[in-house]
Amino acid sequence: MIEFDVVGFGALNVDKLYSVNKIAYEDEESYILGFQESCGGSAANTIIGLSRLGLHTGFIGKVSKDRDGNLLIKNLVKEKVDTRGIIVSKEGKSGKVLGFVDLEGQRALYVDPGVNDLIKTHEIKSEYLSNSKILHLTSFVGKSIKAQKNLINKINKISKDVTITLDPGRLYTEKGPDYIKDILKRTNIILLNEKELENLTTNENEYKSCEEKAKILLEYGINIVVVKSGERGCYITDGEENHFIEAFKAVCVDTTGAGDAFNAGFLYSFIKGKNLRECCEIGNFVAACCIQKYGTINGLPEISNLNEMNLEPSKRSNHN
Repeated sequence: MIEFDVVGFGALNVDKLYSVNKIAYEDEESYILGFQESCGGSAANTIIGLSRLGLHTGFIGKVSKDRDGNLLIKNLVKEKVDTRGIIVSKEGKSGKVLGFVDLEGQRALYVDPGVNDLIKTHEIKSEYLSNSKILHLTSFVGKSIKAQKNLINKINKISKDVTITLDPGRLYTEKGPDYIKDILKRTNIILLNEKELENLTTNENEYKSCEEKAKILLEYGINIVVVKSGERGCYITDGEENHFIEAFKAVCVDTTGAGDAFNAGFLYSFIKGKNLRECCEIGNFVAACCIQKYGTINGLPEISNLNEMNLEPSKRSNHN
């Protein structure tokens, strides 16, 4: 019997990251300082982070039978992630992300989804999830959202004990709440940034603060809303408790994957039975580790690194 702490379901991409002197805008030029290739995808980054923290993880996704697809699978295997849920297509090409990172660690990303957006529901082994504690969803560029919605319906028939977590990203939230309404109604924990929160509550003009906007998402039946605010930390609420947790100070080299790293720390803590504040503390710590190195997974910590944290509440957080 396959049993997992967390299974990820999202895009698998090879990240081709260029370090540049600045991010070029319209009619501007910049120059390349260096290049690095790594394996990525939002859900995959989080799952690798969870695996490094000692959890039993699996993945649902799709790659092509090409050089990049082989690289992506080998990387997950190396990171001790179960890959039996990955579909390998004989046609098409695997997903890629072309990224540019400036001297301050800020980024611009361009996605070439490939076969990521060709996932069919019948290709997914539903039994792969029947004994998973958490299913973590992230966004696709196009049609594979249908497979996510259908899988959630299947899970409801198999087991209502599976916790659904969602990081919708810009790709989903920019299309508005109706686009992912069916997923939101079954989501237990949503993890998103301030801009994504604004996208999902844009028609609620009477609500101005982050706290009020988060309450709107709770109305879908979501149990916990986490709003990531980068170097300022994060906000969390379950409708009863409300906390703003300050970020750890770190020298930022590359912000790529920081939100995914936060998710890993948060979900690890949630499975371990930590309270809301502690979940965010550890999420912030894992994110701080991530941004100190180039790439999405190079800075992800091992379980032993969590001992380096200073979790004294009076110095780490503010309460609302």
